[in-house]
Amino acid sequence: MGVLENANIYHTIFEFCSMPIAVFNRECLITLVNEEFAKLAGFTREEIEGKKEWTEFIRAEDLAPIGESVWDGNGGVSVSYQFEVPFYGGYGTVKAVLANIAILRGAEKGIAILVDISARKQAEESLRSAHRQLQDILEFLPDPTFVIDKQKRVIAWNQAIEALTGVPKEQMIGKGDYAYGKPFYGQPRQVLIDHLGNDLQVNQAGYENYTRKGGAVCGQVFAPKIRQGQGGYVWGIAAPLYDHNGQLVGAIETLRDITEQKLLEEQLKYLSLHDANLDIYNRAYFEQEMRRVEKGRLNSVGIIICDIDGLKVVNDTLGHNAGDAVLLAAARVIKKVFRENDVVARVGGDEFVAILPECDQDTVEQVCNRLKAAIREHNNHNPEIPLSISVGFAASRPPFKMAELFQQADQNMYRDKLHRKQRLQGTVIFCLLKALEKRDHRAKNHAKRVRHLVTALGAAIGLPEQRLADLRLFGRFHDIGKIGIPGPILHKPGPLAAAEWSLMQRHCEIGHSIALAAPELASVADLILKHHEWWNGQGYPFGLKGEAIPLECRILAISDAYEAMTSDRPYRKAIPVREALKELWRCTETQFDPGLVPQFIRVIEEQR
Repeated sequence: MGVLENANIYHTIFEFCSMPIAVFNRECLITLVNEEFAKLAGFTREEIEGKKEWTEFIRAEDLAPIGESVWDGNGGVSVSYQFEVPFYGGYGTVKAVLANIAILRGAEKGIAILVDISARKQAEESLRSAHRQLQDILEFLPDPTFVIDKQKRVIAWNQAIEALTGVPKEQMIGKGDYAYGKPFYGQPRQVLIDHLGNDLQVNQAGYENYTRKGGAVCGQVFAPKIRQGQGGYVWGIAAPLYDHNGQLVGAIETLRDITEQKLLEEQLKYLSLHDANLDIYNRAYFEQEMRRVEKGRLNSVGIIICDIDGLKVVNDTLGHNAGDAVLLAAARVIKKVFRENDVVARVGGDEFVAILPECDQDTVEQVCNRLKAAIREHNNHNPEIPLSISVGFAASRPPFKMAELFQQADQNMYRDKLHRKQRLQGTVIFCLLKALEKRDHRAKNHAKRVRHLVTALGAAIGLPEQRLADLRLFGRFHDIGKIGIPGPILHKPGPLAAAEWSLMQRHCEIGHSIALAAPELASVADLILKHHEWWNGQGYPFGLKGEAIPLECRILAISDAYEAMTSDRPYRKAIPVREALKELWRCTETQFDPGLVPQFIRVIEEQR
């Protein structure tokens, strides 16, 4: 093949090559370009060849690898270079190119073959931008999140997981060998992310509610080192990460601190099965245990039912705080008697039940005796408001019919209550009276003197013995309702404010409730309710007038007023008898029965 023919071939290749080609001399002047180069440069070939220097398109600093010395050397020896540089075309265009440059030393020429890599560079930059965006999204996710690569090295550790664990990302990025488990457990170990594709070790890792969703796994676990070493519960979900070819490249795990939720769930579960005020099981748990025992394999079982006597009286008189205190005391005494595996529950307002597994009739009866002894011991140390508890029990061997066993124990408890009722009510009322006398040291002497005065006046007007007996009882207990009045009001050394006076007036209704609850006071309950009515209808609580007021109440009104005037009070000293009698006369037909005042005065004068 001749030289001319070779030249034609090379010229054809030069002209029709799809890559831009330029020839330049040692002075960087471009001497020849093909059509593709002209398109890339944005000029015509005539505008480039022999007129523009190479450095107008690729700046000198980008050509630094091609120094002046590369032109020197043995003739015919070529030197080639390849590097990526920006190409500055016409009209301010800039494109990225891969420059392949050969220096022909002997010919004092250089040839540049360019590849437009702008699209690739743009794709790479888009990929980098997307990666940065993903990193930013990951960094600012509200849930703690970390990512590992295929070698299980940490490649992402966001701000939320830093806050949860207290470990900064600088200490985690690049770490492998299960280092990501240390912030949670204090030592390197597997976590949820390590169980992707492995179902066998999850239970050993302590995960609860473990589930799989497609390729992801999720579960919750207690991590003892999070929350500044206090520990807490986390829920996590882990999933594998794949590249665009579907090849596994790593995994991601996202966590959520569920400590507060878990504690709330445990609290709600506790409250659903316990009496919140008494720290004891409730009816729901008791019924659950009844069903369990009935289906179980016990050799024997016993039930003990305890019912607090007089709780309503305490609530109505001393208030619900006092009633709650009685309930709490009863719960403590009852719980102390039973074993740890016995189930003790509050099943009603004043009713407790205990289930005793593996206990026969004799053993259950012994427990009842211990309970009664514990109640007596408590009352010896707490005489102000003693506990009064009716007790019934029953025991059975298989097959168990727990509903029938409960009914039998309940009947035995009510039988015990009936046997003790009269004595127990009297005990409660007596204790309330003692409590009133302890709060108000004048109450005892006041009641004693009033009882003497009403008896004397009742006898003077010829009342029969039965009414005199009720009158004496009325005189003693007429102020029993003051047990429900706050001490500061009872002992205030001056006139009561309107709100205080309104509260003080309630002692009639409170006393009435107490009397109704006690059989021995039932006959005077109505008298206690009305003992502050006035002859002219200006009294309370009903505003009764004249003879609509029970006679016993009219007798007590005079006696009570006289005793109050002739005794010291917090806000004044006692007045002389004669002045007290004058005051009674003055209030005749307003506060007092005009027919009874003269007779009362005669009784007092005779006693003097």
